[in-house]
Amino acid sequence: MATPRILIIAGSDSGGGAGIQADIKTVTMLGGHAMTAVTAVTAQNTLGVDAVHAVPAEMILAQIDSVVSDLGVDAIKIGMIGGAFAARMVAERLRGLTPRVPIVFDPVMVATSGAALADDATVAAFGELMAIATIATPNLPELRRLTSEEDPVAAALHLVGEHGCAVLVKGGHDEGEALADALIETDNITSWQGSRIDTTSTHGTGCTLASAIAFYLGAGLALTQAVERARAFVRIALLDAPGLGGGHGPLGQQNVRLDTGLGMRLNQVTVTGRDYAKMVGFYKALGLRQIVDSPDNQYARFETTAVTFSVQCDPDAESNESVAVYFECDDLDERVERLARLGIPFEHGPRNQPWMWREARLRDPAGNTIFLYKAGEARRFPPWRLGN
Repeated sequence: MATPRILIIAGSDSGGGAGIQADIKTVTMLGGHAMTAVTAVTAQNTLGVDAVHAVPAEMILAQIDSVVSDLGVDAIKIGMIGGAFAARMVAERLRGLTPRVPIVFDPVMVATSGAALADDATVAAFGELMAIATIATPNLPELRRLTSEEDPVAAALHLVGEHGCAVLVKGGHDEGEALADALIETDNITSWQGSRIDTTSTHGTGCTLASAIAFYLGAGLALTQAVERARAFVRIALLDAPGLGGGHGPLGQQNVRLDTGLGMRLNQVTVTGRDYAKMVGFYKALGLRQIVDSPDNQYARFETTAVTFSVQCDPDAESNESVAVYFECDDLDERVERLARLGIPFEHGPRNQPWMWREARLRDPAGNTIFLYKAGEARRFPPWRLGN
């Protein structure tokens, strides 16, 4: 499948939490190619916005023309616009794109910290952007400002009727532990239920959601599917936020990796064993982080970068000689030496193999074959890779 090309028209966030920085991280982690037309440069961090410098409309259009003419585009995400004139000029330029591509418009008005990012004239010009958009993704305060309607569904229906784009009503600004998002289209309403995630790391949530929707639309998914998968990306990024800064921190887009995306993903492996305590102790000693401990069910799950690994124990379980589990580690030799000093026996230490990997072999307490290895580019791109 071709790499989805996503054009991001938005402001820059010097703190890396929102704006084009959040968009680029999101599109990249999902497997797309992110291109940008910067509309404004901001000085901001997790505590607030200190300064905003709008980019002239002519420069915004030049960026759009430059990337589209050479690289092409499969979907567009529009975020912060520097002013009313820029909003109208961008709408006019995108209206002339041939062929037309999906456009996701996130009507950014106020930063998570509360700083205003759009004046009244700019908000008034948002109608021209919604008129060319496939979907708009305002939060609840933005919905009220766009329509003066207090009821969010009524406000969304107002925008759908006036501009023709779908509207995603986001429930994150609502009160309570239960949250609901609703996709309002001209002839359909789809809703999703969820629970609130207890975190202060919410800076860039709207940007991340909109750019994820744009990625999936650019990959050819239907709108409902794109929204559903984008929501999953955002929730995991919230759950795995790095906890940076003293205010509203950034999301953990870099930690989502294999949790959502296109196609099948091999991201979970389970081995069997007989002695739960020994199996758990062994894999913790290898350096895996345990995230599930269920001794009553004789089940444990571990996290290893973007993949989970689990053990299921049963007194009658037997290991399978035809299956081997491989853990790649860049510090192979040092790690094997450290584990050997801890008393973990190896069938052989690190060896260079004809297939260009370096690997060490051992067995877990149940007899499952385990390899620690270092392959680098030779795992996916050996000289004999098909198509080379």
